[in-house]
Amino acid sequence: MTTAAAREERALALRLLADMLRIRRMEEKCAELYGAGKIRGFLHLYIGQEACATGAMNALAAQDTVVATYREHGHALLRGVPMNAIMAEMFGKVAGCSRGRGGSMHLFDIARRFYGGNAIVGAGLPLAVGLALADEQQGRDRVTACVFGEGAMAEGAFHEAINLAALWRLPVLFCCENNLYAMGTALARSQSQTDLCAKAASYKVPTLRVDGMDVLAVHAATRQAAGQVRAGAGPFFLEFQTYRFRAHSMFDPELYRDKAEVEAWKTRGPIHSFSAHLKELGQLTESRFLALDAQAEAEVNAAVAFAEAVPWEPVTDLLRDVTTPKEAP
Repeated sequence: MTTAAAREERALALRLLADMLRIRRMEEKCAELYGAGKIRGFLHLYIGQEACATGAMNALAAQDTVVATYREHGHALLRGVPMNAIMAEMFGKVAGCSRGRGGSMHLFDIARRFYGGNAIVGAGLPLAVGLALADEQQGRDRVTACVFGEGAMAEGAFHEAINLAALWRLPVLFCCENNLYAMGTALARSQSQTDLCAKAASYKVPTLRVDGMDVLAVHAATRQAAGQVRAGAGPFFLEFQTYRFRAHSMFDPELYRDKAEVEAWKTRGPIHSFSAHLKELGQLTESRFLALDAQAEAEVNAAVAFAEAVPWEPVTDLLRDVTTPKEAP
């Protein structure tokens, strides 16, 4: 490897580590703020799955489109949505990326081609196909990456979406984050076919199963798959095998998972594993790690201060953009 290539590899590795730390610290702060009553409604944390969003989002091009799930805070952040705008949205403030009206599950930023955030399981799949169809008809060089969980693959929307994408050879990258539990139901208890790649392959779509706890593996796989899609080969299906360390949502008592299973997965935590790997290679020192962590924490603290300071939407504007039924004559 040339000196320049080695520098580039180290720079990428440090960026990936920094991004995982940014997501982790933001998510931990959101959990704290939820407990304090500053964030309300539903909150689905991404802690443990950071390698998926980090590897995938860093492998896409700026012009590409992303459609995500309700566990989308990390995806939005790494697509360039400012943490200030994300945190303000969590607080329900008008300075939020959805003007405070979407909250945790509906982060949205059209300028960065981030089309949600969607509270309905599987609802992003047909949206992604529609966006890709528009790009294909307009001759635009874009890939639409659609992120969803394995639970969405039991929905009819998945089968309809991947079928049309395959039939019309649309530039859709299907990214399944398989964390083994759809809400509180284990995959084997809800789906007779647990080989998710086999499901996608039945639609004649190429597939790849990836270790979703390994950020470099996710990055390489996404880059390869997106390259094929961009070249006109039609859709591609990626399965990221991952695990969430926290409950499904802040309302979840989490009675369905064995604690030993959770602890076993934590030993493969993406931040711990990757930082240890970089230290072994001599690409990271403990002081550098602590500096990256402190930088992430400072960004989070600044975002919270911003969200605290910005105003609420005026009461007079609450019906703005709201359609009300007309009275009968």
